[in-house]
Amino acid sequence: RIADDDVVDRSNLQRQILHAESRIGVAKVDSARDTLAALNPRVRIEAVKERVTSENVERLLEGVDVVLDGADNFAARYLLNDACVKLGKPLVYGAVHRFEGQVGVFDAGRHRGTAPCYRCLFPEPPPPEAAPNCSEAGVLGVVPGIVGLLQATETIKLILGLGTPMTGRLLHIDALGLRFRETRLSPDPDCPVCPPGRDFPGYIDYARFCSGG
Repeated sequence: RIADDDVVDRSNLQRQILHAESRIGVAKVDSARDTLAALNPRVRIEAVKERVTSENVERLLEGVDVVLDGADNFAARYLLNDACVKLGKPLVYGAVHRFEGQVGVFDAGRHRGTAPCYRCLFPEPPPPEAAPNCSEAGVLGVVPGIVGLLQATETIKLILGLGTPMTGRLLHIDALGLRFRETRLSPDPDCPVCPPGRDFPGYIDYARFCSGG
């Protein structure tokens, strides 16, 4: 299941290889579905032309085993995190900024007190001027590919029970120096969402939260 309400723009093409110039203006989920179906017509792909919101997130995650975060804004990341903690679903996180990327697995919903969630890493969002999206800051086209492949690897491991998932670990990717650095993460006992025995506080206005409102 792929959820997005955006359409293909020319600026996407240097990094989003599911799309092509002939599909500019087409819904991204439809373009992605068509490309993936051409690679393997036996795969069932559900394309949902909706922006993920507090009102629809639980419906969109219904029946989902693993959630992949491909968002380019903090509001969506906090929303997905909170929903995954509440619903007990692993969240495979990926982010890119210019020449750098991050990958990790947040699985606090299934491992309360032993695994961190996204809020444990970022209790507060950065100020908006310090967190431009890909269109504003630019991104080296290969970095999303590296991040996406690593997210796919973690997803396969989680579904098949292979190896050691990156739960509680964050991988930093520096493309200019071609360096990979890992940071160990611990659950925050003061996190408003994931500590053992803590009731889910409810969804918030994430856009306002991330804008400092």
